Amino acid sequence: MVDHLANTEINSQRIATVENCFGASGQPLAVPGRVLLGEGILTKERRKKPKPRIFFLFNDILVYGSIVINKRKYNSQHIIPLEDVTLETLPDTLQMKNRWMIKTSKKSFVVSAASLTERKEWISHLEECIRHLLTKTGRQPSTEHAAPWIPDKATDICMRCTQTKFSTLTRRHHCRKCGFVVCGDCSKQKFLMPRLSPKPLRVCSLCYRQLMAEEKREGGDQRQPEQIHSAKPGYEASSGEDSDKSDDDKVDQWPADAEFYTSVVSWSSFHN
Repeated sequence: MVDHLANTEINSQRIATVENCFGASGQPLAVPGRVLLGEGILTKERRKKPKPRIFFLFNDILVYGSIVINKRKYNSQHIIPLEDVTLETLPDTLQMKNRWMIKTSKKSFVVSAASLTERKEWISHLEECIRHLLTKTGRQPSTEHAAPWIPDKATDICMRCTQTKFSTLTRRHHCRKCGFVVCGDCSKQKFLMPRLSPKPLRVCSLCYRQLMAEEKREGGDQRQPEQIHSAKPGYEASSGEDSDKSDDDKVDQWPADAEFYTSVVSWSSFHN
């Protein structure tokens, strides 16, 4: 399919359509050899509650964003290199079915499809693209992945001390190493994890001790203390997990006569 669509006018039109839908807030997506294989709406599990997101599968990247006006405008664009992706099928829950996890070195999250058939199709196409990329580059599959964040509603108490109860005044935080929901007292430290961020990130007390022990075993610490941890109050709330958290309710002005998915461009879940 990739060889058939590469360098064709229909592929160029499809990519241009996606770029137009993201507008100035998105990054350019047209590069030589890149093919848009399909698109669809998946439900993404988030810190507070699941939200629909538009996903576009290219032969080398996975792009997703928030839906402002379906098939007309999207924002909060995220681009994930497929060679960094590992997939894991997950069991159904009462709230969500047809789930799987998209794991990368920087971020891992759970999505769900509308049907079992749709999930199988997504996973099949993703795995094929990943296999092709790894074969082409000679790289091995990624083995280090960021921990997915456990949703806020999964617990009413701190998952470390199991004593502190969350409330309006006692806020939830997330450890960037294990993804647990923890209280402020159990996540006073920060640790520099270059794989995830150039800045020190909030970690729970247990992960902090483990990270310090690992660093000591590997030859000591060469960084300044302020790069490793801080006991100062006033950390950011863990709502920063999803940068598109507030975009769902924003509907910007968009030309009423603008055409994006025209009859010239044939769209389906996965393009033939």
